[in-house]
Amino acid sequence: MLAAAVTRFAPDDPLAGLAVGEVPDAAPPAVHPDWAVVDVRAAALNQHDLWSLRGVGLREEQLPMVLGCDAAGVVDGREVIVHAVVGALPTKGTPEGTEPRSLLSERYPGTLAERVAVPRENLVDKPSWLTWQQAACLPTAWLTAHRAIFRTGGAEPGDTLLVQGAGGGVATAAIVLGAAAGLEVHVTSRSAERRERALELGAAAAHEPGARLPRRADLVLESVGRATWSHSVASVRAGGTIVVVGATTGDPDQLGIQRVFFHELRVLGATMGTTEDLRALLALLERSGARPVIDSTFPLTEARAAFERLARGEQFGKIVLTV
Repeated sequence: MLAAAVTRFAPDDPLAGLAVGEVPDAAPPAVHPDWAVVDVRAAALNQHDLWSLRGVGLREEQLPMVLGCDAAGVVDGREVIVHAVVGALPTKGTPEGTEPRSLLSERYPGTLAERVAVPRENLVDKPSWLTWQQAACLPTAWLTAHRAIFRTGGAEPGDTLLVQGAGGGVATAAIVLGAAAGLEVHVTSRSAERRERALELGAAAAHEPGARLPRRADLVLESVGRATWSHSVASVRAGGTIVVVGATTGDPDQLGIQRVFFHELRVLGATMGTTEDLRALLALLERSGARPVIDSTFPLTEARAAFERLARGEQFGKIVLTV
């Protein structure tokens, strides 16, 4: 089958290890009989794929590894969205013997292929009001944003949400979902064009990086890291929450620990979500009419061009591959 895979690690030039070509057909692992093979109709790219190409989270002996976490497709005539999380974190209450959490393309082949094998419990019905491309955007970036804002962050209508950075999949999802749920969404970006587009998506205000907000936020969604962390700590109200969903510019130089403890801030992490979270996300989209923001669409055969766009950081929204 045709797939986009990492064949070697290249930390400084990740696309050097990308190959688009034939790989063995998808099949359920022998130790996991209750899996299904999904015929992929669309799959979305994520920053996770670039990290995989750099060698983060993978070992040499796993190569070649099919990339991709997100997909929507068909299994046994059923239209589905693929939830990408296999296993669970070993947190309190996790049943003993549960497989450690991984994402598709970390331990098992990913979704940037004609077919992908996944646990049947990871399949969520695709509603007819979503296109294949829209559905493929949801399982990673949109699910992460939804969980971070509402479950981890506990946001309620009328709260003020600060989204650091505009343009990436999580950030655009947070803007749309926050506005749809009645939050006052503020966004930062170095790009005047991206600030304007954020306003078009429903943000109440868009600011240059480091700008002082009209009032401190109840919740900050932090996906940038070093470049924005100090501003996040300074911009959240006393008793407020910073939810970290990524760090594209690396770890902060300073934590700002004095303000964290003196103002009793909560700093929490969020990654992806559960199938129940995915269904809650779908319910919000249906109620509000909000839809995923798609930057561009490429056929699977042109996956390299799609990755080049992602690596250059040119996208506003999700980049999707169609099969």
